[in-house]
This record gives sequence, C-alpha cells and structure tokens, in this order.
Amino acid sequence: MAPPTVHDLRAARGRHHYAMLRVETLDEAAAAAQAGVELFSIPPAMLLDRRFRDVAPDAFAFPGENFFEIGGTDDFLRWAMPLAKAGADGFYCSGSLQTVRALADHGLAVCGHVGLIPSKRTWTGGFKAVGKTLETAQLVWRQVRALEEAGAFAAEIEVVPHAITAAIAEKTSLFLISMGAGRAGAHAQYLFSDDVLGQNRGRVPRHAKVYADLAAEQDRLQSLRVQAMARYARDVHEGDYPAPQHLVDSDPEVVAAFRDWLAQE
Repeated sequence: MAPPTVHDLRAARGRHHYAMLRVETLDEAAAAAQAGVELFSIPPAMLLDRRFRDVAPDAFAFPGENFFEIGGTDDFLRWAMPLAKAGADGFYCSGSLQTVRALADHGLAVCGHVGLIPSKRTWTGGFKAVGKTLETAQLVWRQVRALEEAGAFAAEIEVVPHAITAAIAEKTSLFLISMGAGRAGAHAQYLFSDDVLGQNRGRVPRHAKVYADLAAEQDRLQSLRVQAMARYARDVHEGDYPAPQHLVDSDPEVVAAFRDWLAQE
C-alpha cells in the first residue's frame, strides 16, 4: 500500500484517529510500521536512506528539524526540495509564517506547531501548558488561524488543555496532531519513541505513556559488553588469547624454507 495522502488525512477527520511517533533509527521505523503506526516524524537523513521505504512503505513521513537548525525561508526551501524529491509526505515547520507560506506556495504539505513550542517557549513561560487562561487560549487559536491562512494543512498542538483543543477543532480546517493536548477534537496522537520505549533517561513528560523499559535492557546489554571485553583484555594480558584453536598453521617445511629465504634477503 501507499502512504495516506493529505486528502486522506483530511477526509478521515472525525472517523479515524491516527497514531504518530518520532522515530530516530531504521529499527524503530521498522518496528513502528509493523506495529501499525501510520504517521512518522523522522530525521531528514532517514528519508534520504533508501532503506527507510523498505521498512516503512506505508508511513506518512514528516521529516522535521527545528528552524534554528535550518535557517530562514530560503534555507527551508533548499532543505525541503530534495526531501520532496525523495518522497516526503509532509514537512514539519516551526519557522516563520513567511516560511510556512513559501513552502505551501510550492505545493508542499506543511505541518506547523502551536501551543507549547519548545524552541519558542520563552514567549509562553517555559515548559508548561499553554491555553489554561483565556488570554493564552486565544493565543493558541490565533496561531491556528495564522497557520491556516499561511497554507498549512496540519498543526502539532502541544500541551494545550484538552477542552481548548476540542473547541479549536470545531472551528479549524487543520489536521490537528495532539501531543499532550487530548483526544477530543484532535485527529492524531503523537509521542516520541524514546518515551514509548522507556529509553528516555531524563524527565518523562506528563503526557507521555511508557510501554517498555529499554533503558534497563540497554543497561543490561552494556554490562554484558563490559564483562565480555574485560575477559578479552585479561586473556590478552595473561597470554590466554590467542590460543592454538584461533591460529592458522603452516607446514614446518614451508616455515623453514621461508626463514631460509628471509635470511638471504
């Protein structure tokens, strides 16, 4: 099957709730695809790796980086065009409205960001919910309207009270991707694989749900690595490696002839 289109996502609003993950490796992408996750946020380099579509042929893929990693509007266009050629389905953009408009003017499917935007958190008070007051709820709505007018098709709505998300969804044409903004009204749920898999060793956000403890498994594997390498180093230092079974033999006559030859060199 082919990935869903923007038209498909819009048509499914209110009928199907999509699952979305940020995946950082091909192994994670393959696992997410096999698990039935439909929307992927991925590092741009992954999309340029031909193996990505081998492991996730049906995924709607948003390559995404923060605007400060890319630059201004012209930089975004130069960044996006090779990715569009490589088969990107959409583009995450936390840059300016001018940038969103320029990408959309070129027919690219743009997903903006509203609510708690981590790279712009200083304007809303840091890492905390946005929209708990009338003033900040109005701010989120204005962000949504501005993205609509700039030509975006979707917005990640992050850490916004669920009732505010639901009210906004009733008034917007955007495909809303919720990260900690509730289910009602949103059209997809978005988490990071690091949180879902229990790989995050820092603070786990309130909205995240942990389904595995890979950090403990990685610690166990690292301990096994250290133990194995320590035994190897000890064997080398004490003369136990290499042993006869690890060596290649030669006929004594060949060795003797070679030594005679070397002596004359």
